[in-house]
Amino acid sequence: MEFFMESLLYLLPLFYIIFYLCNNLVFRKRNQCCYMLAYECYKLTDDEEASRRLDSQSCAKIVFRNKNLGLEEYRFLLQTIVNSGIGEETCGPKNIMEEREDSASLTDALWEMDDIIFTTLDRLFSRTGISPSEIDILVVNVSLFSTFPSLTSRVMNRYKMRDDVKAFNLSGMGCSASLVAVDLVQQLFKNYNNKLAIVVSTECMGSNWYCGKEKSMMLSNCLFRSGGCSMLLTNNKSLKNRAILKLKYSVRTHLGSNDEAYGCCIQDEDVDGYRGFRLTKKLTKSAAQAFTNSLQVLVPKILPLRELLRYAIVSYYRNYTKTSTKSQMINLRTGVEHFCIHPGGRAVIDGLGKSLELNEYDLEPARMALHRFGNTSAGGLWYVLGYMEAKKRLKKGDRILMISLGAGFKCNNCVWEVITDLEDVNVWKDCIHRYPPKSIINPFVEKYSWINDEYLSFVRFH
Repeated sequence: MEFFMESLLYLLPLFYIIFYLCNNLVFRKRNQCCYMLAYECYKLTDDEEASRRLDSQSCAKIVFRNKNLGLEEYRFLLQTIVNSGIGEETCGPKNIMEEREDSASLTDALWEMDDIIFTTLDRLFSRTGISPSEIDILVVNVSLFSTFPSLTSRVMNRYKMRDDVKAFNLSGMGCSASLVAVDLVQQLFKNYNNKLAIVVSTECMGSNWYCGKEKSMMLSNCLFRSGGCSMLLTNNKSLKNRAILKLKYSVRTHLGSNDEAYGCCIQDEDVDGYRGFRLTKKLTKSAAQAFTNSLQVLVPKILPLRELLRYAIVSYYRNYTKTSTKSQMINLRTGVEHFCIHPGGRAVIDGLGKSLELNEYDLEPARMALHRFGNTSAGGLWYVLGYMEAKKRLKKGDRILMISLGAGFKCNNCVWEVITDLEDVNVWKDCIHRYPPKSIINPFVEKYSWINDEYLSFVRFH
């Protein structure tokens, strides 16, 4: 008996070490999964859409209402609108359509947020059958509007959620905030088992309309539209059979320590005191750098060894012989089947497409999301995903690379695996049969052809 007790005494530390290793290396790893159960993008009803539609004619009227502009500024704005790649069915905030862009109130901003957030959440809860009382984690991201109490608290109050919900309100994170929120949830899932999480991604446009005349600050008025998305995530493996996607990898890159990158996308005031969102010429360079840094981390995780070896050999040969070959690019198609690019604008889509050597089939979802819904900031990626789903492109086992760029300057990317064949027509239901259209040339190009007349460039009027 004495020998047994002594043996047990010596073995207890060993048992503890084994238990600790199993708990941290095996059991905890099993709970690091992140599944998406459903997502709901914002879309107005037909009646509401008719009153808030920002077609080219409506945009032109808004432009001409700004008495601070001269002919050169009018030309710039109309050229941007016509050449933006945005179609005739996008929607704007209520106060803009009511000609109150220069006097938006707190009530206007809250109404805009309530409309988008509660509409998408109501549909999400109804669709999944999940009750708000079952939610354990809540993340709301809106960059340009921070109220007190927070929007997260506003959601909890509306749905009477439990008082132990882990709530996070993210602001100032830009167009890539949605993937920041998803990454936050994934990190929380590593420490809390069998949880349900809600992520809400949108932007407050109406109270941030720029009414000045600086070109670098007028661009946001032309590109951004009302929109957003709510998502339901879980790490509960018993719900895996209900999931549509599984998060495989997430990489976040932040160049905020670089002055050029920090200032290329920034909220600012012009010399006349008008507040807006400034986009500088350094944006392209910063985006390219952030994206490159992000890929350096992500590529080794998603590509097969044979592709990494091929690239290493080709790169060595190129450097050794000082020659350039077409095959020197990394072939991302060996690691992913679909590319979900943030529809931030035609230049963003074209630039990413060129750098990754993507074809028009790959870029079509982003182009069409931009055309139909505009740049909806952090919610934009999910309209692109919705297009892929509505077109029945997403099959079980496929991998989706999501690419988002945002102020800071940030590049946030992630890879999802499709768990089951996806065929929901979602917010594209009423128009997917019309996409892609034969042409996305703006119908007002001819009407506004005078904006391209060079002899008008020196004319001014007040």
